[in-house]
Amino acid sequence: MMALPGGDLGRPTLWQRLDWLARKLVPGGLTLILLLMSVSPSRLPGFVHVAPMVALISVYYWAVTRPGAMGYGTAFLLGLVEDCLTGAPLGVGALTLLVVQAAVASQVRYFLGKPFPVGWWAFLLMALGAASVKWLAVSAFHAQFVDGTALMFSVLLTVTMFPAFAWLFGRVSHIVFRES
Repeated sequence: MMALPGGDLGRPTLWQRLDWLARKLVPGGLTLILLLMSVSPSRLPGFVHVAPMVALISVYYWAVTRPGAMGYGTAFLLGLVEDCLTGAPLGVGALTLLVVQAAVASQVRYFLGKPFPVGWWAFLLMALGAASVKWLAVSAFHAQFVDGTALMFSVLLTVTMFPAFAWLFGRVSHIVFRES
């Protein structure tokens, strides 16, 4: 958790408060930008249904590397935005991201100090679990089992793209949360 720095008399200055606020907004803001990019129209028909789940990658990444950098409220809002943009039943994305964030938070001690392949493997399991939650919620919404083929392709693409997004988030984290 990032503490608000104190000024000369222990009270933060306006610039310190603005700096703190900007740093707190980076994980969610970056995720929102990437989410908008991932669902933007492309020449590939139906790509939005198999696009990588960038919000899932982001929530997982920040929950593992910087618990508290992205709160449950931010994950919830990102899930709602994702639902609105993809046409999923409202609340499915929010539920999925909250389940992932809670699952990672309950196991964060396991992730600390582990090499990247262990985290990637854990992300694979988390992505499969998140896809299952999403598939079950959509199936319950429609009161019938829906075809999960596109969702499985999305999981495959998401897990494949995870290292690139983790690298990007790592660079951003290093710049934004540098210790000074």
